[in-house]
Amino acid sequence: MNEITTIGLDIGKRVLQVHGADAAGNTVIQRKLRREEVLPFFAKLSPVLVGMEACGTSHYWARELRAVGHDVRLIPPSYVKPYVVRQKNDAADAAAICEAVTRPSVRTTPIKSIEQQAARVVHRAHEFLSRQRVTLINAIRGHMAEFGVLAPAGTQNLGRLLERISNPETALPASVRKVLNVLADQLVALSKQIDAMEAQMRKRCREDADAARLVTIPGVGVITASAILAGVPDIHAFRSGRGFAAWLGLVPRQNSSGGQGSLGTNYQNGRSRNAQAPGCRRDIHDPLGKDEGGLRPILARQDACTQTRQTRSRCTGKQNGTHHLGGVDTWRGLSPGLTRRAPDRKERRS
Repeated sequence: MNEITTIGLDIGKRVLQVHGADAAGNTVIQRKLRREEVLPFFAKLSPVLVGMEACGTSHYWARELRAVGHDVRLIPPSYVKPYVVRQKNDAADAAAICEAVTRPSVRTTPIKSIEQQAARVVHRAHEFLSRQRVTLINAIRGHMAEFGVLAPAGTQNLGRLLERISNPETALPASVRKVLNVLADQLVALSKQIDAMEAQMRKRCREDADAARLVTIPGVGVITASAILAGVPDIHAFRSGRGFAAWLGLVPRQNSSGGQGSLGTNYQNGRSRNAQAPGCRRDIHDPLGKDEGGLRPILARQDACTQTRQTRSRCTGKQNGTHHLGGVDTWRGLSPGLTRRAPDRKERRS
């Protein structure tokens, strides 16, 4: 049996798929492991290169496998997809991971520590509770507006609205007042929990030198600085500032081929933004050009055919009144709904 040098590990909730290969890329082992069997299996192996997709629980398994001496690398799922050579399943994904982790051009994701993941949980919980608070505020405003009780927009005016709930002079039914008091209590409790999480973020920023430098940037506050430190384990993993901006979502996603942008991203208001940009020369292969081979005449013909089919479906087989017929006469040059007059008796005789 050849020696295993690379392993692709497809992570699951209860069952994990293992695909092992030797130095030549030949498959050595393929098997499924339950969660309790993973660590004993890797503890028996000599140090190998282990690849996993950067997804849920991947950082936990990476730390555990590193503790037993293996070299673990996390790969974004979008970089693994091109290496899937057959139908998608756990075995095919594990084989694709094993292939992708050996490619030098495939980027990897830094493994987060326990402290970084804990900070990330705080931020996600803060975001989740903030959405719940907005939902409660909208619910309270909407329910009270149904009874003519309004307040100016903004969270700074929310206290005035809550006071009117507890005020007995406010014209609210007893059942409605009882329900709104429940929502108000939940809103107050949520606000206290959110404030406690923000205080925890401020404390972390005061203790971290990197966070103190980030806060000095205009427009970057405590929450933003703490979120960057929690989401970026190692800033040196980005090759340039553009890579970091793309990770933040500031760089638009490209879907282009052959020098032309795709129709779904670059076609807007009947124009191609790449080809119609000011100062740019129109390409002879402009997909929206007016020439015979362009896409604009094709779209025009398709629109004409669509309108013709719609007109035909509206007219065929319909009868609106005694002499208002449609259908075949429309294709003979007659307009739809044309009134057909019955001949008089004198015309019949002649």
